[in-house]
Amino acid sequence: MKQSLTLITALLLAPLAELHAAEKKTDIPNIIVILTDDQGYADLAVQHQLPDIKTPNIDALAAQGVRLTAGYVTAPQCSPSRAGLISGRYQQKFGLDTIPDDPMPLEENTIPKRLKKAGYVSGMIGKWHLDPNATSVKWARQNLPELKPDKDGHVTIPEKYFRQYSALAQGFDECFQGEMHQYFATFQLDGTTLNPHGEMIQNPGYRLDTQTVAALALLKRHHDQPFFLYLAYFGPHVPLEATEKYLSRFPGKMAERRRHALAMLSAIDDGVGQITAALQQCGISDKTLIFFTSDNGAPLGAHQGKPKADVLPVDKAGPAWDGSLNDPWLGEKGMLAEGGLRVPFVMCWPGRLPAGKIYDQPVSTLDIAATAVALAGLPHDGTLDGVNLIPHLTGEVSGPPHEALYWRFWDQAAVRMGQWKYIQAGKAAKYLFDVASDEHEKRNLITQHPEIARNLAAKLSAWTSQLAPPGDPDRSLNNQEQKWYQYYFGLPND
Repeated sequence: MKQSLTLITALLLAPLAELHAAEKKTDIPNIIVILTDDQGYADLAVQHQLPDIKTPNIDALAAQGVRLTAGYVTAPQCSPSRAGLISGRYQQKFGLDTIPDDPMPLEENTIPKRLKKAGYVSGMIGKWHLDPNATSVKWARQNLPELKPDKDGHVTIPEKYFRQYSALAQGFDECFQGEMHQYFATFQLDGTTLNPHGEMIQNPGYRLDTQTVAALALLKRHHDQPFFLYLAYFGPHVPLEATEKYLSRFPGKMAERRRHALAMLSAIDDGVGQITAALQQCGISDKTLIFFTSDNGAPLGAHQGKPKADVLPVDKAGPAWDGSLNDPWLGEKGMLAEGGLRVPFVMCWPGRLPAGKIYDQPVSTLDIAATAVALAGLPHDGTLDGVNLIPHLTGEVSGPPHEALYWRFWDQAAVRMGQWKYIQAGKAAKYLFDVASDEHEKRNLITQHPEIARNLAAKLSAWTSQLAPPGDPDRSLNNQEQKWYQYYFGLPND
């Protein structure tokens, strides 16, 4: 009899348990990550660095949320930075130091793979850049030995491998993946469904507007369930292009590359405004956490001389100034200086994060995954290298989120711990900066504080010993790095 009553009680309680689970599922927030491409720290108006930038909608996110003034990426280059963000782990741990190390391993855990366990649907829009590319010679040698590099050392990867390493292969349920006019998509811009496994489509529209419309279509498809949206705008990265609608907002005399970058950022800002308006219309603004950041600092070509950069033609592609700026930091894309690593970083969650707060402790794009996992109610995962930022921003937890942040890229390595940042450039050049001071990286303090430098160097070596491959930089700087470090810092001991 007792056993029968227990069974009846369990059956009666089952619907309540299901209802509680459903309620819990509706409590978890939607998460949106908006990532720009090669946008420097200066280029948000709310940073108060330059008078010509116009970003009212992103500024509004900061006014409603938190502006993190010491937000860092994990690498000063597109692919490794994106791999760190989407995995929540230092990408060097799985061997993705630079673009030629693509593709990201399919077995790597990602934000959408993790959130799927909590009932999220995930969508990716725009630039992916974690699939095989023309410089993936090492991968091609191991997987497609019949492919031979051309005279420039590049390989032509068959299209099927882009599909095999697409956003869909890394946990996303939906995608409108692409940069210019060709997209690998599971839906049309009007929201109608395509092949759920993705198909190639063409869109002749202006790329930034296209990426916004795709994001809005995805919101329309999934606003009534927990979702993760990763919107990776392809701008202001070269090739620079903008329509008259956006260019006309920036009249007057200026370098044309600057005008085009400002116009592209204005197009992105319009998109942010449309997305926040859509969230309001759906009644889910207070259920949605938005991150806004960039994948690395702006390329400046500063070693070539500023006057030359000012007159570069707009249609010049390749490594050149993209029109964005990194003020007040020194350095640029490709360097472990602040200008290469320190980026715009805004978090907005109305009613849950303090409005208008400025947070100056160092944080990382690694923290996006850890924050998402915690908010989804998933168990803590010690393999993640980031931390849940929410309690730090609300004041529930005091002290900095990280004891230290680390970097290794090309022939450079660096660590920031508190106010101090140590950089090893090549085998011999070493720098110690007080990045919390007004001088930040304008003065090398290594001779004044040798003990601090030795301690940071030891911590850096302990970290690099865990990477794949392990170890500190053991070569001299390459030609490009030499020009950068000579221009910005000089090259002591090298």
